[in-house]
This record gives sequence, structure tokens and C-alpha cells, in this order.
Amino acid sequence: MSVNTFKTLYLDVPSVYKLVAQVGLRQVLVKLVDFIKEDFSSWNDFIKSPRTANHSPLGVIELMPISNSKQFSFKYVNGHPKNPDVGLTTVMAFGALAQMDTGYPILLSEMTLLTALRTAASSVLAATYLARSDSKKMAMIGNGAQSEFQIIAFNEILGISDFVIYDIDPKATDKLVYNLGSHKGINLIRAKDTNEAVKGADIITTCTADKKRATILTLEQVEKGMFINAIGGDCPGKTELQKEILDRAKVFVEYTPQTRIEGEIQQVGPDFKVTELHEVINGSKLGRGGDDEICIFDSVGFSLEDYSVLRLMYDLALEHGVGEEMAIIPRLDDVKDLYSLLA
Repeated sequence: MSVNTFKTLYLDVPSVYKLVAQVGLRQVLVKLVDFIKEDFSSWNDFIKSPRTANHSPLGVIELMPISNSKQFSFKYVNGHPKNPDVGLTTVMAFGALAQMDTGYPILLSEMTLLTALRTAASSVLAATYLARSDSKKMAMIGNGAQSEFQIIAFNEILGISDFVIYDIDPKATDKLVYNLGSHKGINLIRAKDTNEAVKGADIITTCTADKKRATILTLEQVEKGMFINAIGGDCPGKTELQKEILDRAKVFVEYTPQTRIEGEIQQVGPDFKVTELHEVINGSKLGRGGDDEICIFDSVGFSLEDYSVLRLMYDLALEHGVGEEMAIIPRLDDVKDLYSLLA
């Protein structure tokens, strides 16, 4: 097929919203969990690397590439915790999907919304292997931009009904209650502090934004059998869990070379034992070993998850006729005559 017959599809924020509305949020999340599981099952087919990160005192800008023999994808994403003070979101992202045989980009998409969706789907996928099967109650520590997506995914896919929510900023919790307070099947319970939020929880999701070493959760707060979905740590010097929790728990990660730099396990030595999630999905390693075991998903976000959501959205966009063709690549009658565009 000629390169000139390909189209570069563009999905802006309204297009992604339209597509999710047409397909349904629950169905998008279910499909996305399946896509991520499929791609993690093909782990050895991908060329992987830790993301490239450029840090400043106020935040970080990162590039996250990955490829297999057929396709290449990347995501541009930032993390600037002070952005809300000037009316900007903490995280903003866009990404692209391209054909490996020609290098031709087939999709350019917003990824701020898609990052929230793929993070929620990845959390739920990990929980299917690492949380107790009878889990009913989740503590949501950090009620910012990711919180609604996490709660909806755990409710819709795993049937979690009770969510105890806490944030040091009461306005963030107000926002969460406003958005999901009347959502059928979701019971939101406000907590006065972290202690109250995590007491008796089956699952704890920590999702805070400060770019610093923090102790959001201590060993004394962790009970037997808990699954800790630690998704807030994502750069050097930023953690949420007390080190002693890691020593007591079984720790699972996405991609070890990246997580040792950015995750909770940056607090421990290079020989600290972890299990990669793809090993559990493929059945080569055990996930949860018993009801009393404490399991941690030390998630920092990995480029394979971004590839999965871009792949899904491209398929759905073509199926539902959403998005616009973008003239980002020159179309030439003579492919060697680039100058003709200016002549």
C-alpha cells in the first residue's frame, strides 16, 4: 500500500469525549483492560526503555516511547504540581501511533483524558490478580484529577461499592462528591484524615501530586490482606509509602528499570525483590499468595499502557467515524520533490 493512501487521524479533546460517549465509559474501560492485558501478555515482543525525563524545580516533562514489529507509539507528558495555582492541570499529555514498516503516523491524539483512563484500567487489571476476590471497600487517598476514573473503574469492573475518600484539600473532595455523589452503585464516605480513610479498607489507592518524598501511608495503618494501589509516585524523589511497608509486602511493578528510578522502590536497594505484572499475567509468577498477604502495585505508568490506549482509540475512532484527517505529513506527487510544496 502506498504511504499516500494512509491517513493521519487526529483526536482532540472533544473527539475523545464524543467517542467515549458513543461507546460508553464502562465499555471503554472494559475494552481497555483487555487491550492492556493482551499487550502485557506479549511483553517480549516490545522494545522497551525507561522514559526520558527533563526535570526542573517545578516539575518534569517526559517522553515515553515503545514499539513492536508493527507499531510505534510515544507520549509527551508533564507533571507540575503547582500548575493548579495558575489555572492549569497538573498533568497534560498528547501522543502518537505510527506504522513501523514505513514510519508513517496514523494517529495523533490528546492523552490527558486517555492517561487517566489507562491508569484506571491498569489499576483494575493489577487488582484482579493482587486484591482479595472478596474486596468491597476502597480508600481513595488523593481526590484530584485521577480519582473519579479510579473509582468508576473499580466500581464498574470489580464491583467495589464503598469508597472512603480523603484529600488534604477539602475542595478536591467536594469536587469528587459533586461528580460522583449521585452515581448509581457508588457509596462515597468522607473521612477526616488518612487514618479514618484506610481503616478496614480492602484496597487503598494513593494518588497524590506533591513532588517530594511523602509518607501518605505508614506501616501502622496497613492491615493484613490489603492491596495497595500506589499510583502517585512517578519521578525521582517522589514517594507516598513508608519504606517499612515495602519490607512487609509483596511488591509488583510494571517495568523494573523505570520503577527503580521513579517508584516507591527507589527507597530500597537495587536487589530489593519485585515481580513484574506481565509475569503474573503470563502465569510464570504468582500474584497474591493468600488472603493475609499485603500486595503493592508500585505503579509509575509505563509506555506499554499508553500504546494500548492509543491502539484502542484508533480502532474505535475508525469504527465510529470520530476524528479528523490531519495534514501533518506532506502529500507529494513526486516523493523526492519536497521543494515543490514551496515553489
